[in-house]
Amino acid sequence: MTENYVNGLSLEEKASLTSGSDFWHSQSVPGIESILLTDGPHGVRKQPEGGDALGLGHSIPATCFPPAVGLGSSWNLDLIRRVGEALGDEAKAEQVSVLLGPGINIKRSPLCGRNFEYVSEDPFLSGRVAAALITGIQSRGVGTSLKHFAANNQEHDRMRVSADVDERTLREIYLAGFEYAVKTAAPTTVMCSYNKINGVYSSQNHWLLTEVLREQWGFDGLVVSDWGAVNDRVAALAAGLDLEMPPTGTDTQIVDAVRGGDLDESVLTTAAERLSTLAQRTAAARTEGHTYDAERHHELARTAAAESAVLLANDGELLPLTPGGQTVAVIGEFACSPRYQGAGSSQVVPTKLDNALDAILDLEGADRVTFAPGFTFDGTPDDDMVTEAVDAARRADVAVLFLGLPSATESEGFDRTDIELPADQIALLEAVHGANPNTVVVLANGGVVSIASWKDHAAAILEGWLLGQAGGSAIADLLFGITNPSGRLTETIPLRLQDNPSYLHFPGSQQHVRYGEGLYVGYRYYDSALREVAYPFGFGLSYTTFDITDTSVEAGENSAEVTVTVRNSGDRSGSTVVQVYVHDASESIDRPEQELKGFAKVHLNPDESATVNITLDTRAFAYWSVAAQDWAIEPGDYEIRVGFSSRDIARTDTITLAGNVGVGTLDAMSTIGEWLAHPVGSAVLGAAMSAAAGEGAQSVSPEMMALAGSMPLGKVATFGLGITEEQVEQLVAAAAQPAS
Repeated sequence: MTENYVNGLSLEEKASLTSGSDFWHSQSVPGIESILLTDGPHGVRKQPEGGDALGLGHSIPATCFPPAVGLGSSWNLDLIRRVGEALGDEAKAEQVSVLLGPGINIKRSPLCGRNFEYVSEDPFLSGRVAAALITGIQSRGVGTSLKHFAANNQEHDRMRVSADVDERTLREIYLAGFEYAVKTAAPTTVMCSYNKINGVYSSQNHWLLTEVLREQWGFDGLVVSDWGAVNDRVAALAAGLDLEMPPTGTDTQIVDAVRGGDLDESVLTTAAERLSTLAQRTAAARTEGHTYDAERHHELARTAAAESAVLLANDGELLPLTPGGQTVAVIGEFACSPRYQGAGSSQVVPTKLDNALDAILDLEGADRVTFAPGFTFDGTPDDDMVTEAVDAARRADVAVLFLGLPSATESEGFDRTDIELPADQIALLEAVHGANPNTVVVLANGGVVSIASWKDHAAAILEGWLLGQAGGSAIADLLFGITNPSGRLTETIPLRLQDNPSYLHFPGSQQHVRYGEGLYVGYRYYDSALREVAYPFGFGLSYTTFDITDTSVEAGENSAEVTVTVRNSGDRSGSTVVQVYVHDASESIDRPEQELKGFAKVHLNPDESATVNITLDTRAFAYWSVAAQDWAIEPGDYEIRVGFSSRDIARTDTITLAGNVGVGTLDAMSTIGEWLAHPVGSAVLGAAMSAAAGEGAQSVSPEMMALAGSMPLGKVATFGLGITEEQVEQLVAAAAQPAS
C-alpha cells in the first residue's frame, strides 16, 4: 500500500519527504503525516510552540531519568526497559513520534565531552543496554533513533574529523553494539554521525549505511542525519540516508539529479517509502489524550538512580549510616545544587528536582545535620568557606563531601582536557579529612575523574555520576542503607589519563584522528597489558558480600551454556552482577586478554543462593576476519572466566571448540610456519624435507627453523637454500589437493 501510494507522488513531493519541514518536524504530503522528532536519550526535550530552534533549558517539563553514564551502570536490563516504557509514555503524551536516542558510542577516551550520554567502553554491554531501552520506548508506539552511527567518539572537530580506524576494530568495537541493537530491537531509525570514517562522511558512506546496516544487518527502518550532518544531498541519498535534518532548502538538488540522470528515481522512491512507513509505525504517538503519572515516573527515576551509583570504597564499613544515629556534616554545593545531567542537546527540564541535602535532613533530622558549601563552582579558592567546612566536619561524627565537575567543564560540543577534580575541591577534601577521618565522598560527574591522588583522604567513595532528577534522594537512600548499592563500573577508572590506550592518539590533528590502539580499548588494553588501574571494569561494592559457589560450562557447536550459582554470604539483602569473560587460549589470532560476553544481575536475601544461566552464542568466540569478510572462530581452547569484575575472576572453566575457520590456501608467499601449521601443507612440505634429508641435505637446526618460520617459502628458493622455484610451484600445487 505504501509503495503504491508513494509511486503516485510527484518527483518534487518525493524529494520534499527526504528533508524536514522545520527544525524538528518532517515534511508532509497528502496522505503522509508530518512527524515530530525530539532530543532526549534520558528524557523528552520537546520545544514549546514558538520557541527558538535549540531552546536549551526551555523545553516542556519531563522526567529526567539518569543519563546513560548512570543508567548503564545499573547493568539491569529489565529496569532499563521499564525506563524506556516511561520515556515512551511521556513522548506519546506530547505527541512525539521519534525520541532521538539512545546513544551508544564507545567511550574510547575519558576526555570525550559527551561521555555522559554514552553507556560504556564495551560494545557488548552497550548493545544490550540500547536494545532494552529501544524495546521499552517502541512498545508504546514511539520511534527511536540509535545514534551516532558511527565512530563518533569525540566532540573535538566532530563535524569534519576523519576517524581513521581499521576494519576489524570497526567491526568488533565500534559497530558491534549497533549491530546487536539493530538485529534484536529493530529501532525505527538510525542516526548517522557528523564525522568521516576513513575519509568518507558517515552521511554519505554507502558501505556503512547500505552495505553494512541494511544488506548485512537487515535494518529496514529509516536513516536520519544528525542535525546538520549532510554535506551533499545527492551523495547522501544515494548512500542510503533517507532524511536530512534540519532542512537546508536543497530539495531541488535531488529533483535536478534525477532529471539529469545522476540519481536513479528508484533510490528517491525508496527513501520516500521509508518516510511513509515511519509515519505509519509511529501513528499511535500522534493521537491525543495520552497522559502519564509524573509522580510514578519520578519514583522510577529514583529507583534507577539508586541502581546507577557505584560504591568504590568503604573502609571500615563506614557506610551505611544509621538514620538518626550520628551527627553529619554535609559539605559541598552539589548537595543542594545538584548536577543531574550533562549540557547540550539532551538537557531536560525536570518535572521536579530532589537534592541530597533535603533528603539527608529528612532521614537524619535537622538537629543532627550541618551544611557548609565548601567551594564555589567557578573554582575560586575561598579560605572562609574552607574554614567553615572544616569546623563543621570537626564537630560531626561523619563528614559527607559532595564533589564533582562543574557543568561548564563537560558538555556536548567540546572535550575535556584532563580528568582531575578541581584543585580547590581536592584541597577542601584534604582539610576536611584532616579534621575528621570519617569522611565520605559523593561524586557528581559525567565522565570519569581521577581518584588515585586523593582516595586516601576518603574512607568511603560513592561514584554518583549524573543521576537525573531523583538523584538527590537516591544518594541519601544509599548513604543510609535504605537502598544497597548495586551499580557496577561500565568503564575503567585509570590511575592517570596517560594510562589510557588512546592517550597518544586523541583527539588527533589536521582533521584526522587515528585509532592507533586498535582493539585495545578500555579494559581490553588494561587487562592485556597488566596495567594497574584505580578501579577495574565491572567493579562495584555492596553492603553485603557475594560468593560464586559453583560453575559449569557445557560446550555446544561453537557456543556454550554457562551455569553459575551465586550466594549472598552477608547479612543484608542486595544485588550483584555476575560477569562472564571469554579468553582465547590458542593465541593464534591477535586478541585482547579477555572480553565480556555475558552478565546477569541477581538480587538475593542473606544466605540465599540463585542459579543463573548465561548463553554464549557463536559471536562470543568470534573475531572479524578481514580476509573472509565474516566472523570466524578459531579452533582450540577457550577459557570461560566468571567473576564480579574484569579483575575479580572467581572461577575458570576451559572448553574446546571446533571453530569455523576453513582451511586456507597456500602459495609461494605463505611462510614456512604457515605451511607447517596447515593440515595439507605440513604433510607436503614435511615429505619434501624428508626427501631432501635422505639425499644428504644438511639438517635444519632449531635456530634455523625459528629463523625460517617467518620466511615465505618462495624466498627459500630466492636465497638458494636447497629448493628451486620449480619445486616451490610443485609444492603449492600439491598443497592445493584435499587431504587424503
